[in-house]
Amino acid sequence: MTTENTDKSKAKIAIITGGSRGLGRNTAIHLARRGGDVILTYNSNKAEADSAVAEIEALGRKAVALRLDAGDTASFDAFVSEAGKALQQGWGRDRFDFLVNNAGTSYHASFAETTEAEFDTLYNIHLKGVYFLTQKLLPHIHDGGRIVNISSGLARFSNPGSSAYAAMKGAVEVLTRYLAKELGPRGITVNTVAPGAIQTDFSGGIVRDNPEVNRMVASMTALGRAGLPDDVGPMIASLLSNDNRWVNGQRIEVSGGMIL
Repeated sequence: MTTENTDKSKAKIAIITGGSRGLGRNTAIHLARRGGDVILTYNSNKAEADSAVAEIEALGRKAVALRLDAGDTASFDAFVSEAGKALQQGWGRDRFDFLVNNAGTSYHASFAETTEAEFDTLYNIHLKGVYFLTQKLLPHIHDGGRIVNISSGLARFSNPGSSAYAAMKGAVEVLTRYLAKELGPRGITVNTVAPGAIQTDFSGGIVRDNPEVNRMVASMTALGRAGLPDDVGPMIASLLSNDNRWVNGQRIEVSGGMIL
């Protein structure tokens, strides 16, 4: 087990949205293996969040699960207050070190069939939510901290039926560069990680559970298979480390070489 910090009193603390499942959970686990602590968020499945907390605690690290609707900006002040209480009660601190904006939902419909309501839902979660949650949390991030925004390979290559989702991720990639520039004076790095197709429960688990889709993904990936959560979580945990302190304002695709 790799540990970057075994002194719990000096542990780095990450807030990972959507950290109860999928890539967010995998990132939290690998961060814990490196000696980090985690405040993870969940939307509705508290049992899953509690399971993630237990898994992190089994590694000897601290973790707290807080509910967050990443698309409801009106709830962000209350969330920031709860996160502040968790920091004080769990760590005796008022600031944290890393923010991973991971929470999200998928949506598949052609451009012609995409409704305004679905577009607004994607916008609220994937762009407006990321923008304003980061803004609300910014005073509580340590100088020299790290922010990672999760995008998608779909922001680089086009797959029919993903125009609305991909457009939001493209906007997040632009936002990342602006944040890197504006937060540079505080020593805060901001990067985008763009996963390719990964075998999780995202999009109803289609890459994981549909053999035809899995084979199709493998056929268009240089390394010859669909991605796994363990292909991505360790990379994000590494990006948060001091080893990557000079990586800033970058879009890093983690896709095994998909559609090159």
